[in-house]
Amino acid sequence: MYIKRILLAIVLIGLVVGGIFAYKVYNAIFSPNTSFVNDEAFVYIESDASFAEVRETLDPLLKDLVSFEQIAKRKGYAANVKGGKYAIKKGMNNNEIINSLRSANMPVKVSFNNQETLEDLAGRVASQIEADSVSLARAFRDNEFLKSNQFNEDSSLSMYIPNSYEFFWNTSAVEFRERMLKEYNRFWNEGRLERAQELGLTPKEVVTLASIVHKESAKIDERPKVAGLYLNRLRKNMRLQADPTVIFAMKKHAGDFDMVIKRVLYKDLELDSPYNTYKYAGLPPGPITMPDISAINAVLNPEKHQYYYFVANVENFGYHKFAETLAQHNRNKVQYIRWINAQKIRR
Repeated sequence: MYIKRILLAIVLIGLVVGGIFAYKVYNAIFSPNTSFVNDEAFVYIESDASFAEVRETLDPLLKDLVSFEQIAKRKGYAANVKGGKYAIKKGMNNNEIINSLRSANMPVKVSFNNQETLEDLAGRVASQIEADSVSLARAFRDNEFLKSNQFNEDSSLSMYIPNSYEFFWNTSAVEFRERMLKEYNRFWNEGRLERAQELGLTPKEVVTLASIVHKESAKIDERPKVAGLYLNRLRKNMRLQADPTVIFAMKKHAGDFDMVIKRVLYKDLELDSPYNTYKYAGLPPGPITMPDISAINAVLNPEKHQYYYFVANVENFGYHKFAETLAQHNRNKVQYIRWINAQKIRR
């Protein structure tokens, strides 16, 4: 009888201990374990992050980091960390958190436009994905890649079509570049290629001319007229004489793309650079900025007219006065020169 009581006590103790253990395990797995007040929090995990780094990232977001670590090890996540952007919703338990970190890598929107150089583009993209600006710039300038895809350093910026794209946050520099090449080839569909061919231009030349149109006019509704003017000059073998190309040439020559130049002087027109369209006929070697799609479309669908000259319209800022003859242009130019002198803009 005494032995039966001992055995019964042992069984009862075992049940109590087992129950407590099961309760703790259940709580560790299924009890809410978030400590933030918002509906969700986003976690960015680098591609080469260790579990210790993940734990450090999650520390401010969880009520019980120890239980999270225990479940992460049981589920094999601690030895198989995956980079990316992940959402943790308020009230998630450890099991749900780990499942999210294992399989719910979220895409991010990557947007860019109007970048003047590959370095500018690299910096802009690096602020939106894991890849840093140095690795991006290196990938953009890779000679083997450029050569195999019929680009060079001057024309390389034309490969990046400004828009918003979806990427995983942990996209590498090379993966980003390869995706942009696909987007470039997708953009230059049969219809756009036919339009470029009708104009006697390659896609790269269209982007180069569009970059000048973009810099000349911020007004989208005026860009087809500006594009038509430059195409008129190209057909007549006239030099483009575009001030933005001189400004770009000056910046490139100085190695300073942050330089602010509000006025082009006559002496600037003598700068010996293939980008100086006052000195050299035809298009420059590559784009002087990343043009908007509206500027590319303006070149592909230019306004038909007989204008060959234009100057800023000081009576309607942002727009220009167009002229068919040099005499008309010089008359229009007088008003602009008076205005710019009155503003005391010397450089």
